Amino acid sequence: MHLTKSMSSSSRSRSSSSSSSNRIAYKFECPSNINCNNSNSGKMAAEARTISQPGHIHDRRVRNVPHILLLTIVVVALLFDSVSGQSMMTKNEPMFISRSETFKFITGETIVLPCEVANTDTYVVAWKRGIAILTAGSVKVTPDPRVRLVNGFNLQIRDALPTDAGDYICQIATMDPREITHTVEILVPPRIHHISTGGHLQVKKGSSVRIECSATGNPMPNVTWSRKNNILPNGEEKLHSHVLSIENVDRHKGGVYICTANNRVGQPASSQVVLHVLFSPEISVERPVVFSGEGHEATLVCIVHGETQPEVIWFKDTMQLDTTERHIMETRGSRHTLIIRKVHPQDFGNYSCVAENQLGKARKTLQLSGKPNVAVFNSPPISQYKDRYNISWAVDSHSPIEEYKLSFRKLPQGHEVVGNAIDSPSSSSSMSSSSSQMYGSGLHAHRIGSNMGGLSGLSGSGSYSGYGNVMHWGHNDWRNVVLPAVPVSHHYAQGMSYMVRGLDPDQHYEATVQSRNRYGWSDLTNSFVFSTSSNDGPVDLSIFLNHGLSDNEMRDLSVTFYGSSAINRQKLGLLALSSATLALSLLVA
Repeated sequence: MHLTKSMSSSSRSRSSSSSSSNRIAYKFECPSNINCNNSNSGKMAAEARTISQPGHIHDRRVRNVPHILLLTIVVVALLFDSVSGQSMMTKNEPMFISRSETFKFITGETIVLPCEVANTDTYVVAWKRGIAILTAGSVKVTPDPRVRLVNGFNLQIRDALPTDAGDYICQIATMDPREITHTVEILVPPRIHHISTGGHLQVKKGSSVRIECSATGNPMPNVTWSRKNNILPNGEEKLHSHVLSIENVDRHKGGVYICTANNRVGQPASSQVVLHVLFSPEISVERPVVFSGEGHEATLVCIVHGETQPEVIWFKDTMQLDTTERHIMETRGSRHTLIIRKVHPQDFGNYSCVAENQLGKARKTLQLSGKPNVAVFNSPPISQYKDRYNISWAVDSHSPIEEYKLSFRKLPQGHEVVGNAIDSPSSSSSMSSSSSQMYGSGLHAHRIGSNMGGLSGLSGSGSYSGYGNVMHWGHNDWRNVVLPAVPVSHHYAQGMSYMVRGLDPDQHYEATVQSRNRYGWSDLTNSFVFSTSSNDGPVDLSIFLNHGLSDNEMRDLSVTFYGSSAINRQKLGLLALSSATLALSLLVA
């Protein structure tokens, strides 16, 4: 674009003369690459074609106006007009309001993929998946009945399936197609599709077991093993693995095992495996020794386990027992019971239960005994005296106790006292040796008044006192005392107390006792530990009154002591004493 200056010949002839005004005309020529037909450019061209100035200065002004300035004004005007035109065109072009996204849906849900557009009146909006056209404009192309358009061009897919996962493209069909892409991920709840054992497994005892549990889902589920109402054989509550291995199976490892798959989508899936362990019978007894008495009822119980269920037979010694009026056999689950009514003396002895199934046979022996139960010491462990101790015990027996055997000794050095028991390997062996001597002639025991007529007692208990006697022995020597049960008691719970004298102050002693009725001696008690005090305390008469001494007369009794090396005999006469006289005598002693 440029301006050319033009003057007519008449104007040039009159240039030398003065006039009130003169006009200089400039011609506007538009370049071929610029559209100069719009109104703004036309106006600028018209203004540029003629520029008027006062006559007395026009020559100097025209000569001083730079041509580049006029050119700049025109170019700016044309560019402004061009930008305005492009802006109008952009506002009318098709465009997406939605943006590409990733969506997650659970199977069965309804999928909705947004595609909001603008300025698409003359364009086609289509949905594609891969090379397949789903919709074109408002027309549904795909034959899938689950697919349709909602709220414009939003794509809806009902009842989502795992196969619906993938990329979906919303496209505007321009010369250069514009599109957005949505990625769909289908979340699938867990499902257990395979268990190697089929839910039921039988194995023999000692075998190894391997169970596999396979599950599917999206995301891939975690598989754990647990055991119904129990812990796993390895001691854990759960095992995070799809494989459960059990070595050296026994009946304790049988049960219901549960495989659980969980991926936090929907509810966890689970499946059970029942493990049956086949094994020969195993027997345990509730009480190996059952105590009873004549005319009473006795119950012998065997707990029998076996797979398959064993048959159980009862024996008395070697004779098989049948159900009779006095012999009743009951079975409740694994508990097998033999009930003997109105026990006779010949019923005492050894019994056995025998269980058998296809895999083997087992036997357990029980004893029905008329002997006393093992006695229980009930005296306090610490004496209030420094040189004597009143020891007492109780025993259950269906028959009257005839006598007791009390053994005691000073606790050897180095033995640790734990509660009322001791930790001594030599204690039990030495006691066994001593006890064997007590079953004989009693040469290593001292016996108190076997010819005593009867000493008053409370609740079937008797009481004796080694009154006025002083005993001396070595550190490890046991002293054994045989005490007749006076008075004889027909109560089931019976007892006795005895005052042990001649003890050393502030020392530990251990004791044990046996009881005998008409059917024999009971087993030994565990060692009972008692201690003497460092100083004498006050005399407590209740110790004697509560353990059998009454205000009535005490008959003459004879006490014989046998030492370990020599025999020393002492006889002590006890006259009738009231409780007040007894207390005074003890104080003097």
